[in-house]
Amino acid sequence: MSILSGKAAGHDLFVYGSLQDPQVVNVLLNRVPDHSSAVLSGFHRFKIKNRLYPTILPDSTGKVTGKVLKGITDDERKLLDDFEDVEYDRKAVEVVLTDTSEKLQVGTYVWRNKDDPDLYAEWDFEEWKLHDREAFITATKKFMEERKLPEAKTRIDTFKTFFKQDDTEDGKPLDS
Repeated sequence: MSILSGKAAGHDLFVYGSLQDPQVVNVLLNRVPDHSSAVLSGFHRFKIKNRLYPTILPDSTGKVTGKVLKGITDDERKLLDDFEDVEYDRKAVEVVLTDTSEKLQVGTYVWRNKDDPDLYAEWDFEEWKLHDREAFITATKKFMEERKLPEAKTRIDTFKTFFKQDDTEDGKPLDS
């Protein structure tokens, strides 16, 4: 919880990938919470083969830039947990706010498989915005539509269908 959010209740969450984008957050939460730029030390952000989103893993010399979303409700946190799906664990971490140097205890999503051979290179938010943002937003909208169905698909299944992700495809969106 953060006093900075102007609320005594709510959760603060460090995001470092697609959830830095206000449009993605708005699709998921139907609002854009207050947020601040922050740095998470002791982690590295990776690209993931055939995925449009990154992950982080502990790395004693690493630093990851991102944002802290402030005042996330319990229901919103549950939705974000569902969105991150089984690939991630939500962990408590300490970040430093860029503008004030204040340290905050927040949650963030860490990749479960620390030995994943599909992790490589540094993921870049600006590159993502140029090349993958629109397709990601469309797939996220599809995920939210799927959640309303009696037998809703997980985010992983929704994205695999949308991006034709399997061992032989190139991870590009299906033609509508």
